[in-house]
Amino acid sequence: LFEMTMDRQINGVPTATYLWEQKRIVPFLKIDKGLEEEQNCVKLMKDMPKLEDLLDKGVAAGVFGTKERSVILGFNKAGIEAVAKQQFEVAKRVLAKGLIPMIEPEVDIKASNKPKCEQYLLECLLAGLQELAPSDKVIFKLTLPTIPNTYAPLIGHSKTLRVVALSGGYKRDQACEVLAQNIGMIASFS
Repeated sequence: LFEMTMDRQINGVPTATYLWEQKRIVPFLKIDKGLEEEQNCVKLMKDMPKLEDLLDKGVAAGVFGTKERSVILGFNKAGIEAVAKQQFEVAKRVLAKGLIPMIEPEVDIKASNKPKCEQYLLECLLAGLQELAPSDKVIFKLTLPTIPNTYAPLIGHSKTLRVVALSGGYKRDQACEVLAQNIGMIASFS
């Protein structure tokens, strides 16, 4: 949900409540404010002023978690490390409010060396999970990997609630074919 959507009502019921109670749709709040300009082959999230206020608002509205997106455009270790670091810094703030963060470091499907980007991203995400408290849980929203089951170590991790696939620009049929090759990954195609 965008903040303005969260603030609205559907049939006199707050949006997040309506989505869960009437439609059984788990409400997530989009908290990123867009992307910075490309640097080191990535686009980091812009600064999120008043994030704690927005998270408090989300808690009061009954959202389950948050979604925050950054983008990897090519292989650059420093860039990928910066993306993972920023994602986990934000995730810790979200977790502190009792919400579940959906960590979304999208790898562009046209990225040069996409498999290499995905493998290094996996290493960085696994390292980030080690920094979380034992009871913390996160969701990952990741581009369908070039090599099937690249993200299997995340799927089986005790701190991972789910790993969902974003189509990332693949056509729906192709995205479904690739998804079927990735055991335990579920779709989040828009």
